[in-house]
Amino acid sequence: MDTYDFAYIVETKKNFEDAVVSVLRSVDKKGWAVFQIYDIKERLAAKGFEQKQLKIIEICSAKHANAFLNKNRLISLCMPCKINIIDDNGKILIVGMKPTIISRFFPEVSAEEAEPVEKDLKEMVDDAR
Repeated sequence: MDTYDFAYIVETKKNFEDAVVSVLRSVDKKGWAVFQIYDIKERLAAKGFEQKQLKIIEICSAKHANAFLNKNRLISLCMPCKINIIDDNGKILIVGMKPTIISRFFPEVSAEEAEPVEKDLKEMVDDAR
């Protein structure tokens, strides 16, 4: 498996904080919910570790979540969806896990069933770019 089988990655010209705001707006525009935002740099700094900026934004579509959970409740291990904003040595990346990967671990969900979720995620990432 290649990284690009698992992750949808785009580079943005926006600064880190503007990219975060842009992702939040994109998620809202798509009608998904934001569950939680984790500031990994801040959390690790509190423990004495130094990291570049990294925020993990947990997002969810109730319609898609319900459909997947009705197939197999263990799919909750892959939920909620995440969009990460990463400072990669000065390059700002917006990254989302491709939901179609779920079909490799849970055969109850076909790649075709996961494609609309992945389409939404890619559109949110592209819009945030």
